[in-house]
Amino acid sequence: MRFLRAFLSRPVALTGLVLFAAIVAVALAAPLLFARGPFAIVGMPLLPPGAPGLLAGSDVLGRDMAVGLAYGARISLLVGIASTLGAVGIGVLLGAVAGYYGGLVDDLLMRVTEFFQIIPSFVLLMVLVAFLQPSLASTVIGIALISWPQVARVVRGEFLALRAREFVQAAKTLGLSDARIIFAEILPNALPPILVVSSMMVGSAILTESALSFLGLGDPNLLSWGSMIGGSRSAMWVAWWTTVLPGLCIMVTVLALAFIGDGLNDALNPRGRR
Repeated sequence: MRFLRAFLSRPVALTGLVLFAAIVAVALAAPLLFARGPFAIVGMPLLPPGAPGLLAGSDVLGRDMAVGLAYGARISLLVGIASTLGAVGIGVLLGAVAGYYGGLVDDLLMRVTEFFQIIPSFVLLMVLVAFLQPSLASTVIGIALISWPQVARVVRGEFLALRAREFVQAAKTLGLSDARIIFAEILPNALPPILVVSSMMVGSAILTESALSFLGLGDPNLLSWGSMIGGSRSAMWVAWWTTVLPGLCIMVTVLALAFIGDGLNDALNPRGRR
């Protein structure tokens, strides 16, 4: 309860939470809010916002922009959250093992981490997605594979700081297994920075997916904010709403997640609470 009060007492964090909750609600309720799908042709192309029956106008193919924005939120959020979960899973496992055991194990795992960090991440992502064929699954897997080193380094640092603490030594004295000490004793105490990094990574993953879709490397059977911008870039000078509206959705979502991350950092930081 103390954490929740500390988090909600920060206007920036509360603003981010409200914005993100509203975006998630629209994404989940898209099939209820709109009777037609995002690929349905509803009228003439490039009708401006406010045209009859078109709150956000139409795109270059005559599709309802409002429907596309709502359904695009589903894909962008799904990719952002799923890829972050995958990256956190990989990063926590490798970082925890490296930080707990140290020595040769730590050196080996950190060299693997550095290998993924020295390669330009977006170039590696494009190669992975092209190799796996553009799809929702390949996008999630690719973003997770380029994102985990950041989590691994944070977790490793926390485990290096915590492994010598008294409660860890007591657990070893009681004969607990290494796996139980890592996941039941140390990891819960290392969660605060992991939560903060994860909230930031969701926003980063949404931006990365948008860039992929803009370049035509997203799933061609799904509509995301990035693919909406990419498909309308030829008309951006005559129909600003076709690119500005999905761009605003991306900006507001990433900004909301950044606000949430700042709020988590302040609420979970004892100095911040004081």
